[in-house]
Amino acid sequence: MHICIFFRNFARFLEINANIVMINRTMVRTRVVQTLFAYYKNSDKTVTTARRELRKSFADTYDLYFMLLEFVNELTAYAQNQLEGQAGRARATHASWTANRRFVENRLAQQLFDNRALRHRIQEQQLSWENAKPAIIDIYHQLADSDFYRKYMEAEKCSYEDDKRIWRQIYQYLLAESDVLSDALEELEVVLDKSNWTTDADICISYVIKTIKRFKEDSDADMPLLEMFDNNEEEAFAIKLLEKAIEGHAQYEELINTHLKGWDADRIAYMDRVLLEVALAEILEFEDIPLTISLNEYIELTKEYSGEKSYMFVNGILTEILREMKNSGTFFKALAVK
Repeated sequence: MHICIFFRNFARFLEINANIVMINRTMVRTRVVQTLFAYYKNSDKTVTTARRELRKSFADTYDLYFMLLEFVNELTAYAQNQLEGQAGRARATHASWTANRRFVENRLAQQLFDNRALRHRIQEQQLSWENAKPAIIDIYHQLADSDFYRKYMEAEKCSYEDDKRIWRQIYQYLLAESDVLSDALEELEVVLDKSNWTTDADICISYVIKTIKRFKEDSDADMPLLEMFDNNEEEAFAIKLLEKAIEGHAQYEELINTHLKGWDADRIAYMDRVLLEVALAEILEFEDIPLTISLNEYIELTKEYSGEKSYMFVNGILTEILREMKNSGTFFKALAVK
């Protein structure tokens, strides 16, 4: 299975921790598996290259979060241009026309336009929607035709919460799983040298919605946005997990092959092997992570990204390996297998 397709739906099961940060342990594990899969498929890659690509994958996802926040400014700017065009046509024909400026003067949009963290990241990383202008236009017309937009524009009064709500609805109803947005992100991936933007869109949209909910009417230009990591330990965990999986490749491969029993080694899905090796690296090298957490995480990963019954195979192999290690006295975590 092609790696891009393989990770298309990983956002469905990512757990968002209490601090609402971008990169959590579930995403870290997913990205390590993804990076290792590519590492073994490309003989020219080195550990240094793999490490660099892993870090870049996190940064790319973080950039997507900012790009999707910047979408507010792009869509607002296009709406403003539309109003100016309508005003110009009204003047030319001497027609009576009064602009409804509710959407272009949306208070949340103004806060995001002024937000220093957003402006800094967009400029620092040279992020731009310039090559996706047709998508902006298409989505604007979808918005103009929507019932929720008409209700917003025609309501007698408009509160700050109404201004926030319209943007949550845009992300929920127009952008989530949007083919137009997906095509635009696919093009921007190439132009801006990014990765995983099409696969990460849904999870990043959920982060944007959470960010919108955190804004208050008195939020100023220094309103904090989401951090990439909760702390430096998460990135350190990611790098160490990748390195330990690569270092222990021969050992883990031997453990897996020894416990295949009735399985044909040549017919085992390659992703199942990668998942098993990363799982073993975490279980054997990270003493502070409870066994049940590691097992559950990699079983869920296997259910999501491998064959229909692969999770039973992965669970069975891990159980056999750990049972043998427990019986031989070489494994010391709490183990509920006999």
